[in-house]
Amino acid sequence: MTTVEPKKWLLLIHQIPPKPNALRVKIWRRLQKVGAVAIKQSVYVMPLSEQSREDLSWTLKEIVEGGGDGSICEARFVEGLSDEQIRAQFHNARRSDYGKLIQEANALLAEWSSGVKDPRDPATKGPTQLSKLQRRFDETTAIDFFQTPERATAELQLKELGNLLAGQPAAGSEIRGDPADLMGKTWVTRGNLFVDRIACGWLIRRFLDQSAVFKFVPDPNYAPKPNEIRFDMFDGEYTHVGDCCTFEVMIQRLQIQDHALGPLSEVVHDIDLKDEKFGRSEADGFNALLTGLVASHQDDDRRMDEGLRLFDNLYAYYQRQKRE
Repeated sequence: MTTVEPKKWLLLIHQIPPKPNALRVKIWRRLQKVGAVAIKQSVYVMPLSEQSREDLSWTLKEIVEGGGDGSICEARFVEGLSDEQIRAQFHNARRSDYGKLIQEANALLAEWSSGVKDPRDPATKGPTQLSKLQRRFDETTAIDFFQTPERATAELQLKELGNLLAGQPAAGSEIRGDPADLMGKTWVTRGNLFVDRIACGWLIRRFLDQSAVFKFVPDPNYAPKPNEIRFDMFDGEYTHVGDCCTFEVMIQRLQIQDHALGPLSEVVHDIDLKDEKFGRSEADGFNALLTGLVASHQDDDRRMDEGLRLFDNLYAYYQRQKRE
């Protein structure tokens, strides 16, 4: 007996009259708002759920009332587009949303942490600025169906802004002492790895402990067990501080001296924080490689293993540049 695989997707297939154009724009905006992505002209996809069904049903109702036509169907893809390719399209859509938010949050962090502006000064309107960013973050996460990697960076930035607004010390407690004391630890971070967490993993394995063990957890508020160190997590022992990503913070606090780490940290910063602060030409290409890695591997252990090789290669490139 053949087992029928469960359907994974909802498709909206529609036709909208060319006139008036206002209806076409209205439907496009509604589909963007609910998080649907286009896989073909006039064909939109969403993950199968009751909320998605309701969102697409209301959209179809508007299309029909405007003189158009359409259908909603449950589907699974057997040839052509793969589930991984569709998930990558959802990641790309949300990556743009998070990228804009990260840029704005990082600009505020630079101002607030440097003392250029006091976030608690009524003239700065700190609470209003943070509230707007938080609202946009909440709207984006509501349609971030597959946990886009940039979500973690945006969340860390907003929490750091909240710390500064409350007059609390920067997130992350500095670990002092001999780096040898960090041998044999379990290093904990959130799953769905991307650039900053992979970079930190590479730094740990390369400069601290070649046999370091990594643990990936879903809870951003994970409480560490004995012999565990958290990184790139809010309240982690190593995490974002001001407008510095976790990789930069780790290099500074561990006082690792290596000429190749300077340009490498600049690439990680620009990819993670999306502020083009350093503008290294290699950043776009390396970002493409990491994005492809994420699209190819859902498993975090595999992402870390493959990511370490990518960082080994970029590190070797910068070492060779210095020698030449």
